Amino acid sequence: MNKYELAVVVSAKVEDEVRAAVIDKVKAYIERFGGTVTGVDEWGKKRLAYEIQKMREAYYYFVQFESDTTCPGELEKRVSIMDHVIRYLCVKKEA
Repeated sequence: MNKYELAVVVSAKVEDEVRAAVIDKVKAYIERFGGTVTGVDEWGKKRLAYEIQKMREAYYYFVQFESDTTCPGELEKRVSIMDHVIRYLCVKKEA
């Protein structure tokens, strides 16, 4: 099992419940593809480096998980088309 971290940038225009639902859906995808969520860091509302979809701020979440090598690819396919997700990045963490 490899360790990964998924950074998710969620729109600041949505309600708290919607943001929580987005992160819950991401965690469900990880578990669906054989991964185990080990932690979620919520950084809160931050200013973006540049304007994206006419927004200057967004909410940042970092989801740490362990899985085999197929899970990140499947996860990225699903997260890329999710509503309210502005950007995402999945990286393998060093051992």
